[in-house]
Amino acid sequence: MKIVIIGGVAAGAKAAAKCRRLLPDAQIDIYTQEKYVSYSACGMPYYIEGNFEDWQKLIVRPIEEFEKSGIHIHILNRVTEILPEEKKIVVNNLETNETYSVNYDKLVISTGSTPNLQHFQNLNFKNVYTLKTLEDAVKIRNKMRESDNITIVGGGYISIELSEAFVKNGKHVDLMEKSPHILTAFDDDISTIIEKYITENSNGLVELHTEDSVSRFHGDEYVRKVTTSKGLEFETDMVILATGVKPVVDIAQKAGIELGPTGAIKVNSRMRTNFPDIYACGDCAEKIDILSNTPLWVPLGSTANKEGRVAAINLCGGTEDFEGILGSAVTRYLDLNISITGFTEKRAKKFGFDAVSVVITKKDKAGYMPEVENITLKLTAGRRTHRIMGAQGIGCGDADKKVNNISMALVQNMTVEELLDVDFTYAPPFSTSEDILLSAGRLLKAKLSG
Repeated sequence: MKIVIIGGVAAGAKAAAKCRRLLPDAQIDIYTQEKYVSYSACGMPYYIEGNFEDWQKLIVRPIEEFEKSGIHIHILNRVTEILPEEKKIVVNNLETNETYSVNYDKLVISTGSTPNLQHFQNLNFKNVYTLKTLEDAVKIRNKMRESDNITIVGGGYISIELSEAFVKNGKHVDLMEKSPHILTAFDDDISTIIEKYITENSNGLVELHTEDSVSRFHGDEYVRKVTTSKGLEFETDMVILATGVKPVVDIAQKAGIELGPTGAIKVNSRMRTNFPDIYACGDCAEKIDILSNTPLWVPLGSTANKEGRVAAINLCGGTEDFEGILGSAVTRYLDLNISITGFTEKRAKKFGFDAVSVVITKKDKAGYMPEVENITLKLTAGRRTHRIMGAQGIGCGDADKKVNNISMALVQNMTVEELLDVDFTYAPPFSTSEDILLSAGRLLKAKLSG
């Protein structure tokens, strides 16, 4: 069998490795327009910050290891066309400009995502960056070291992680978000707490400009000044555009591969497209929201790895389903852990659910322990069903662990009453005698009971 994979970062590399284990004699080829495969994109902000000096530590598996296992890597080779009826792809070698075709028996599309810059014009400045590849990370880190004032456009996870990196290096950051709050995946009351923490704990190095956007970049070869839609002006040494990403689906769409309502490639639970021998996984593929059973698109490295594995199992003749996601995510800003799973209150209501929430702040361990910190937890459930629908956790304590507990509850369709029956562990260095999840559950049960 000849297996061809387009793209080789998370999903593509995972699919290739799994295919090799399942089909030792198969021919497996990865085609990528990048110089590297199998690297940790999620680790790039921490390289930029300076947690480690060698960017090559982000490479999970070197090309040489793939080749030793019989997986052939074709770097700097862009796939320009898929011909499903002929079971063939067309490839352009970016070094020689040669165009050639490759046959396949099974095809995996893992083309990932790309920065969404549709709202910007005239970006031909040498100090405007996006963070997508390893080369981007190296360029941003080098430029950061010679900069004093940095502008970040966008208020999502990457923006928060880069703000942390820049502040830890003593840089001043102007962060712009067009929405009323940063981290729009969270409810506004939780985002407000996060904003307060960032403002109060950054030694004056971060200025948040919400409900504002770039009106104009001023400069010649380099941006020197930014004007915002509210009329603010500030000098800058470099600009990071972190305004979200979109799935890379152009060649798939051109080939007649069906897209879903989110704009990503539509796949079934076995990662198969509308062509039986073509699979898609990772950031280019559409997901299913477990809670609402509707299509959604959330690009996460953890999901990409799961999908790559499932695609490989099925194209190799096995049967395994990927049932969907909850949108679980975690990040941090300095000592503040920020985590989410399932529905927020506003998202639940957007889908027509009658949602009820409580917010509670509590110590993460016994109050007399020296390392004790606060956690704020927002727990959401359905008014009629009492079914738990989601959680948002922030705090300098282990908020992410509590959110992970709720992600398990969501998969099991647990009610608030069932959560209260869970036997959580307790010892003073680890938790309070009544875990914050139980405290939140009791509050929510009382609210649901009127």
